[in-house]
Amino acid sequence: MEHRSEAQNGRMRGSQPGVSDNLLNALPHPVLVVGPEKRILFANSAAEDFFQMSASLLLRQALDDIVSFGSPLLALVEQVGRDGSTVNEYGVDLGTPKLGAQKLVDIYGGPLPEHPERVLIMLQQRTMAQMIERQLTHRGAARSVSGMAAVLAHEIKNPLSGIRGAAQLLEESLSDSDRALTQLICAESDRICKLVDRMEVFGDERPPGRQAVNIHDVLDHVKQIAQNGFARHIKITERYDPSLPAIPGNRDKLIQAFLNLVKNAAEAIGSERSDGQITLSTSFRPGVRLSLPGSRARVSLPLEVSIEDNGPGVSDDLRPHLFDPFVTTKQTGTGLGLALVAKIIGDHGGIIECDSHPPKTAFRALMPMQEQPAGQTGH
Repeated sequence: MEHRSEAQNGRMRGSQPGVSDNLLNALPHPVLVVGPEKRILFANSAAEDFFQMSASLLLRQALDDIVSFGSPLLALVEQVGRDGSTVNEYGVDLGTPKLGAQKLVDIYGGPLPEHPERVLIMLQQRTMAQMIERQLTHRGAARSVSGMAAVLAHEIKNPLSGIRGAAQLLEESLSDSDRALTQLICAESDRICKLVDRMEVFGDERPPGRQAVNIHDVLDHVKQIAQNGFARHIKITERYDPSLPAIPGNRDKLIQAFLNLVKNAAEAIGSERSDGQITLSTSFRPGVRLSLPGSRARVSLPLEVSIEDNGPGVSDDLRPHLFDPFVTTKQTGTGLGLALVAKIIGDHGGIIECDSHPPKTAFRALMPMQEQPAGQTGH
């Protein structure tokens, strides 16, 4: 393969001074710079390996020449060029006329600051194991937990009815400020009873009931529970996008998922620290799209919900298995919490990822937004 070219020698086609070719060549991921008419102006070493062409040959091509007709990559480049915004797409099946076989990749595309008419593309290839892992994780969790559902339902619902009755008796003799706590106990007892009634959620492949859910109401409820219980010693702050549209889903299930994440964050921080902090944040991220398994359809996931803590972080060897059932570092943990979180987020059409760079760890859920009636506009 011919590896020495004008691109490899530190100068991209068109003499682009704003990009360091040496730096891009050092990246392990394929990088292309595409100009007007989708002409390829730069290809790094990893791109040569990915497309099985030398840089000098790639620089004589247009993007249409090296990817399959109708490829999502072409639409992504057009969107970046048209809107001038960055776009991320996950799980894109990318085939080329030369490769034949499809390769599953995550794509980043964005304009070059000094040359907005040019688009930088970076591809991150996924392995076949990664393609299958997410689906197998949820199915494995479903088989493991559904077998315990009947026993757990009996053992949890009976004590809960007693707790709720005691809270109602206490409520009659309490002040207004304390009565709010007993009302919270009753509300949470009712919510848990509903969840116990549906403990077979792991084995239930039906989509959850869809209603427009205000995610900030969900997070505020989660914060209230946390600050009156397991996270009373931790500072919890919010960074909300107030214009965020609703999420289609089940409010109780979303509370369950994000309460589990906040509880994990509090346990990671520990009870000994005085500077523990958890940040609940939401944001709108246009351009994030995901392929549906077994379909060519692509779903937009523009709503990001993040639970961030300043705990010790997640070890590199544990991170790939975080959402597997029965994986835990806690002495008394069951290892089912994050598997259930992933199942709930997945049932809502979203994905969840963990990003850990001590002293910060963030669990980010990317979710779809509620479809608006015709004639209304959002972001």
